[in-house]
Amino acid sequence: MDTHEAIINPIMGKQPSQLGKRCLMVANPPDLDYLHRLLKTGNSQSRRILMSRLNYGYENNSISLIGPFIGAPYAVILLESLAVWGIREVIFFGWCGAISDNVRIGDVIIPDKSFIDDGISKNYIAAPRSEAFPCVPLQEKIKSTLIKNKVTFHEGPVWSTDAIYRETKEKVLYYLKKNALAVEMEAAALFSVGTFRKIDVGCILIVSDELSSLKWKPGFKHPVFKDRRHQVCDIISNF
Repeated sequence: MDTHEAIINPIMGKQPSQLGKRCLMVANPPDLDYLHRLLKTGNSQSRRILMSRLNYGYENNSISLIGPFIGAPYAVILLESLAVWGIREVIFFGWCGAISDNVRIGDVIIPDKSFIDDGISKNYIAAPRSEAFPCVPLQEKIKSTLIKNKVTFHEGPVWSTDAIYRETKEKVLYYLKKNALAVEMEAAALFSVGTFRKIDVGCILIVSDELSSLKWKPGFKHPVFKDRRHQVCDIISNF
């Protein structure tokens, strides 16, 4: 696919001088705020991108931080913007809903692929395809770091959809038969753009709710959910 065929391309102006090559894309505000504090903000700077904020210039100046965001289209706009500024490695940290009986609220998932059920991924792949893949070496590094820090995790496929209110029983059962562990909104698109733009994209997800019983079980206020998010933030802030 020709990377120059689009009529409109991202133009971001002058690149921040301390942006580095790695960015943590953090979907949810509580995790974003927690990571911002962990990264030692003494001389950090920020720049607004649409409804999100890019933070950079931390003590570890190889890392920048962007978020919050929700949904594939908006996440891709941010990733395209980062690509213009030379970011070459992205770790996406978000939440997901379990559809497997083996996955519970607060569990960590490392996707090895995502089933495409969003509207944007197909615009970044050369041929019709039902799956998108993260950067394998980066995912292996993430897994090794979690193991080193004694964090257990599930590895396997996830299902990416734009339509959070159309996660029907039929779709849950369909993707469960394909061994999907959970459902979320951004991974497939970020993986697809990463491949297209030659950016290494990895992903860590925390289970915030469960759909495996075909009824919704929210866990956003569960103590283990908060504790595990903080644990993962502590790890990726030193990644």
